[in-house]
Amino acid sequence: MTTVETLTFDSHGARCEASWWEAGGPALTTAAGTPCVVMAHGFGTTRDSGLALFAEWFAAAGCHVLAFDYRGFGGSEAPRGRFRQDVDHRRHREDYHAAVATVRARDDVDPDRVALWGTSYSGGHVVAVAAQDPRIAAVVSQGAAVDGLAVLTGRGRERDPATRDRGKAPRVLRAAAADDWRAATRRPPRMLPLLGEVGSGALLTGPGAVAFEGLIGPTFRNEMCARGVPRIARNRPVTMAGDVRCPTLIVVAERDEVAPPGSVRAVAEAIGPAAEVAAYDCEHFALYAGVGDSLDRQAAFLVRVLAPGVRAAG
Repeated sequence: MTTVETLTFDSHGARCEASWWEAGGPALTTAAGTPCVVMAHGFGTTRDSGLALFAEWFAAAGCHVLAFDYRGFGGSEAPRGRFRQDVDHRRHREDYHAAVATVRARDDVDPDRVALWGTSYSGGHVVAVAAQDPRIAAVVSQGAAVDGLAVLTGRGRERDPATRDRGKAPRVLRAAAADDWRAATRRPPRMLPLLGEVGSGALLTGPGAVAFEGLIGPTFRNEMCARGVPRIARNRPVTMAGDVRCPTLIVVAERDEVAPPGSVRAVAEAIGPAAEVAAYDCEHFALYAGVGDSLDRQAAFLVRVLAPGVRAAG
């Protein structure tokens, strides 16, 4: 197993904490350096919540890996004047850009072979960041929340009647409205549980959300500022996907109960020939266990598109 180092970098005046995996071998290394995969966690979680499995796989394949916490989550500082646990896709994307700039400045990284990996909410962020940064060499987007409107309304998502949380929407919206007022009056936030059983009042409920709690690390806090809920509707990376030019692997959970699969496939269609789709007959949280051949397929994709000479040839 690769040794993991803790390091920090600056994002807009706040200290972000990250884990660094050295590449497990020189197969992808050239005189310009080694390719690097930049990773971050999903909605309201932390880098010690299910990312290590993927990071170790990619490091073993020959990539350096940086997995970081967004500002205000895990080991990272909150933005100045902001509270912790405040989910904001705009700040998350800024942190991705800062992490990319950090690894590009390293002597051991090839700055033209930096790839992005994301899952769930960060699976959408990597699409947006790659659209904004044409130098990104590759993207892996897993179970991505790419259309906040669809996520909130459930449009295009399968619903299991046995796990339908009928009272959740009113409870969440009341909490969000109350917290918007608290934000306007500069008062501390009203917190909302992130994961929980159906009927618990959490934002993500059901067997998958409960099972995911078995993967979370010690820095995870099962709460978020309720004021972050209305922002979800404004997070729509699907509208930017047409600007992504690099090779992109889209991993789809066909029975995703969180991120509507139709929206995820729409991203692949918008990217066009540069996109590949890997679909699995599973639900959202099953992806974190490396369902089927997902880990092998993701690593093989990165090795293929980050191989020496491929970027230059493209």
